Amino acid sequence: MVNREPIVDQIPALRRYARALTGDAWAADDLVQDTLERACSKWRLWAVGSDLRAWLFTVMHNLFANQVRRSTRQASGSSVDIDDVAHELVAPEADPGPALDLQRCLLRLPLDQRAVVLLVSIEEMSYADVARITGVPIGTVMSRLSRARHRLQTLMEAPARSAAPQPASDAPTNPLPSLRRLK
Repeated sequence: MVNREPIVDQIPALRRYARALTGDAWAADDLVQDTLERACSKWRLWAVGSDLRAWLFTVMHNLFANQVRRSTRQASGSSVDIDDVAHELVAPEADPGPALDLQRCLLRLPLDQRAVVLLVSIEEMSYADVARITGVPIGTVMSRLSRARHRLQTLMEAPARSAAPQPASDAPTNPLPSLRRLK
């Protein structure tokens, strides 16, 4: 009988990472399920005595990256004009608060930067573990982390700056990309 406890102990951390990667509870649960299924089917690839947590996070990271690539290929050309769905867009009822604002900003980071900042900051993994999980050198991890932190700071400050009234003659220097909804 196989001892499943070490894997079960990693599920909360996997769920946290998946939720932060996907931004959606249902998609995160699916990603965790896919990760656990893949880990079970590829169990022979895990080196006994190595870091099980890092291996599971590597499996999840690779699955998510593959899903993003697949959905990007499928969506290239199936966009919807925002004017056609304007009636479906509803403004939030109240201020979402800093936690949801941070979530929104995290989702605006490129995948490689988001993965590094989540693994280092939230999962408290070492740069060496993050390098193994993402398959890049430690220097790249540090560079991505620095860029991610700078970008997060800029994004978190953006609502405060955009809330300040601008003179009508001044056009915004960095307009947000146009909104597009994908099928």
